[in-house]
Amino acid sequence: MTFEFSVALRYLNAKKKGLFALLTTIIAIAGVSIGVATLITAMAVISGFETTIKEKILGSQSHIMVFGYMTEEIYKEKLAAILALPQVKAASADIYGQAIITKSGSSSGVMLRGVNPETEKNVSNIMDSFVQGSFENTVGGAPPLVVGYGLAEKLNLKVGDDVVLISPTSVKTSAGSIPKMKKFKVTGIIKTGYYQFDYTVGYTDLAAASDFLNMQGGVNSIGVKLNNLNDLGVVVDKMRGFLNGYAVRTYAQINSTFYASLKLQKVVMFIILSLIILVAALNIASNLILLGKEKLKEIGIMRAMGAAPKSISRIFLWEGMMICTAGILLGTLLAFALCWVISSFNLINLPQDMYMLSRVPVDISARDVLSVIAGSYILCFATALYPAFRAGKVKPIDAIRYG
Repeated sequence: MTFEFSVALRYLNAKKKGLFALLTTIIAIAGVSIGVATLITAMAVISGFETTIKEKILGSQSHIMVFGYMTEEIYKEKLAAILALPQVKAASADIYGQAIITKSGSSSGVMLRGVNPETEKNVSNIMDSFVQGSFENTVGGAPPLVVGYGLAEKLNLKVGDDVVLISPTSVKTSAGSIPKMKKFKVTGIIKTGYYQFDYTVGYTDLAAASDFLNMQGGVNSIGVKLNNLNDLGVVVDKMRGFLNGYAVRTYAQINSTFYASLKLQKVVMFIILSLIILVAALNIASNLILLGKEKLKEIGIMRAMGAAPKSISRIFLWEGMMICTAGILLGTLLAFALCWVISSFNLINLPQDMYMLSRVPVDISARDVLSVIAGSYILCFATALYPAFRAGKVKPIDAIRYG
């Protein structure tokens, strides 16, 4: 144990410490604790939202999407080439198109997806998300349509209802061009937990979507699922090599705006809540200044006995870091306790249609915790520099005379 550290520890545990100095020490420790606990808890909640929503997106979407019109012959050829890659687990051809769904005078815009149920179940969890009905086609009747529970609630749709889809493309008749309309039967309702899919997407089979959107048996997208997400970049590069003329996009690129907003929110929250720790660090500075006044005579004696100015400054820096460490330890423990309470008890009910989940998620990241601890130490060290520098500049004669 160094001389500076032992003196700083003695000052911190001094029984004769003044009431005001003791009070400022407690306030400084409490301030750092609250700031650290608030920041770690906020980061854990934001990370929880990010992780949970990412899982929902990955469950509802393919890892990689290929966009562009392909005839039946071409898409089967490209599908075989994609499945030949060792990193690829599954792939499925899809059709995307815009439509308006109407029922009993109510209507809503919808993204119509044509899928092959047998292959789609290997690239997303859509086929596992049914809450009512199924994807079974109606023999000799209207083609099937599966809708999200949000869209079903909006239009009061039930399994077995007939609806009409209106295509933005027109059909030429003797009376002129009119929008193409086709009757579908609601055969199932799904719930993925992801707003975009539950409120704005309808699913039908490839044949019905191809006929409705005039695809002539072709498709305009292929979904790909990988064995390991870490191979995403490698597979995308390989696919772009033999898919010239087609857009190859990852799930992160498709949802880039959403991910960017989450990242920005996390950074802004970190900066704002760091101000709490900064205020607590300033309390540490005031505590050290007060300590320097109280121990002025002792500082003069140590200087007279040969202690260098740097040694005096180190004593006060150690004092500030001890207070900071105590605050960080208490704050980290408090943050873990708060996170446990939030994750164990449903204290806040979230509207699922807005947040895509019903309770506050928590995901404590070691990186976030270490960032908060490192940031707290930097702020506290920076605010302790001036009082430490000032204490080191005290002249021995003046300190003994006026101490």
